[in-house]
Parts: sequence; structure tokens; C-alpha cells
Amino acid sequence: MRLFKKKTTRAEPEICQAERETGALLTLPNDAAPFEKELYDRLRFAVPVIDAAIMKIIRLTGGFRLISSEKRYQDSLDNFCGSVPVGLHGKSINCFADIFLDSLLTYGSAVGEIVLNQNERKIEGLWNGDSAAVNVTQGATPFERRYSVRCQDGSYKTVRHPEHIVYASLIGRNSILRGLPAISSILMRIYQCIGQNFDRVGNVRYAVTYKPSEGSGEFIHNKERAMQIAREWADGMNSAKYGQVKDFVAVGDVDIKVIGAENQLFDTEVPVRQLMEQLVAKLSIPPFLLGLNWSSTERMSSQQADILTSELEYYRRLLTPVLCDIGDTYLKSQGCGGRCSVEWDNINLQDESVLAETRLNNARAAEIEAKLGNNN
Repeated sequence: MRLFKKKTTRAEPEICQAERETGALLTLPNDAAPFEKELYDRLRFAVPVIDAAIMKIIRLTGGFRLISSEKRYQDSLDNFCGSVPVGLHGKSINCFADIFLDSLLTYGSAVGEIVLNQNERKIEGLWNGDSAAVNVTQGATPFERRYSVRCQDGSYKTVRHPEHIVYASLIGRNSILRGLPAISSILMRIYQCIGQNFDRVGNVRYAVTYKPSEGSGEFIHNKERAMQIAREWADGMNSAKYGQVKDFVAVGDVDIKVIGAENQLFDTEVPVRQLMEQLVAKLSIPPFLLGLNWSSTERMSSQQADILTSELEYYRRLLTPVLCDIGDTYLKSQGCGGRCSVEWDNINLQDESVLAETRLNNARAAEIEAKLGNNN
């Protein structure tokens, strides 16, 4: 009888290990500006429309299911996809795909790691890495990737098991937010000016002017009268905060005007809409999905639905190899030599009435073709 069991070492992501050994990884790959990652993060934080568009794209990409070529491993694969840990706070392969796609859209590339338990040879979990901290170079062959982590001191720590790394990038590793900082800076400047103008004009302030008569003795006590008027005016304004209405009574010539009442705020609807159109064109999301109701009868046309569907299919093509690598690795850990494929959910961007009408027209066309075939 064994009194002591062999201690199993818990798996840990190599990228996370390198970060702990070398400190915080704040640098970017050589082909990106050092400030670019932080710039895109700030851009999503400052402009809610951009962040909402990226989240809409992730949701519209839809769900999926991994299909095993060997049917007897399908139930085990489904359990793995639904319960695999993702980082510290996530679970399921769908969670991993959402975070992976978020990084892919924001930074132009995304990296993840399949964390294996070396003792039990099984997948411990999935880890979404920081694509800005991982440098991808060419290996021994033109198609072999070599991953290394760039440290603060400029040195590189090579990943020991590149077969556990999953990676994807957009064309040229360019973020979909590329080109938007210049447009967004103008938009934020307009919003800042609107806020300042409302502080100056929108927040009503009063000018109370006391004009003593020249022929009376009010000039002698003008200072005391002005201070008394100021106290009574301040008391009346403060009482209004608590719902108490007080009248202001003064003796003599007292003039009360609203500061800035003769000025008007600039109309910013046209420039803001022009900038918003540039953002929407870059993000390929219909305006009304972002709450921009520029037309009272605006709805998604079939042409817009087709264009958006093609965009979502493109992102699915980038995610499919990554998901297949994860599924194949799991099947190998179970002793299966089969392969995985991805079955995506249908993208439904049309109204149910339009889809029903289309199915009816197709059925009628099939019926007519069948009658013509029988007559011939």
C-alpha cells in the first residue's frame, strides 16, 4: 500500500511563465509601433461606437460545434468543448474563440496556447495570450513558425513547444481600427468642445447689475447694497435646489440678465455624422445596429446583409484552423487518430418573413419544374 502519491505538477502557460520570469511584457513586435496596442485600447475606451461594433461582430460571427471524424469520440469532444477552462475566468471553447476574435480584430493578430499537463498528457486548459508580447518569425522552413517572447531588456525567450501555440492574423497583421485614430481624434475634439460650450452657455448663469441713482444718496452705501443683493440672490438660488421658491425683491434699478443668452451653440450634427460614416464604413456594420438612426425607415437591405455575411464568413475562415488544431490536439490526447472539423451555425440576418417568402418561392419553382419535367 502506497502512503504517498506522486505529486503532479499543474500545467502553466509558457507565455505566462515567461512573463513572470522577465517581468511585465509591454513591448510590441518589431513590425508594430510601440504605442499601437495602447492606442487601440484607448480608442475603444474613448469611442463607444467602435467598441460596440467589435462586440457586435463577435456576436454575429455565431456559434459552432467541433465534429470528430470518429463518431465514438464525439460525446467526449462535446464535453471537452463545453467544460475546458479558459484562462482564469472563462470556460468552454466558445469563450476562448470570442476572446481570440476580439484580439484579432483589435490588434490584427491573436495568439493562444493549448496548456497540456505533462504528467497525464491531457489538456489542462486554454490560454489567450497577448499578441503584442509574442513575436512570430520564420523557422527552418518557410512555413515553420517560431514564437518568442520579447522581454523588457530587449532579449527574446523562445517558446519551447510551438506545437501548442495557435495563431491567426489579418492581412498584413493590420487591425481593423487602423486609420481610425485620426478620425476619432477629430470626433473627440468636437465632443470636448460641445462639453465646454455647454459649461459656458448651457449651464445658465446670471449677471445681476445694481445701478444706484445719481441724484440720491445710494452711492454712499453702494458697496453694502451690492453685498446684500448678492447674499439674497445666492440664498434664492440655493433654495431652488431643495424645491423652495423664493422671490427676489430689490429697491432701485437692478438689472438681471442671463450670461450668453444672445449666443447660440454650433450645429455639430453634420460634421459628427460625416465622421461617424467613416467609422461605420471601416467597421462594416450597418448604422442602425449601432443605434445610429439616420433614417426613420432604415432597415437592413439584402445587399447589406450579403456584404455583412461575407465579412463574418471571412472571420470564420480565420478561426476555423485554430479551432481544428485545438480539437485535433484533444483527440490525440485521447488516443484517437481522427481529425476535427468545424460546423458553424447559420448566419441569419434577414427577417423571418423574408426567409419564409423565399422558401415559398423556391417551393413553387420546384413544383413548376417538376410539372414541366413530367410533361416532357
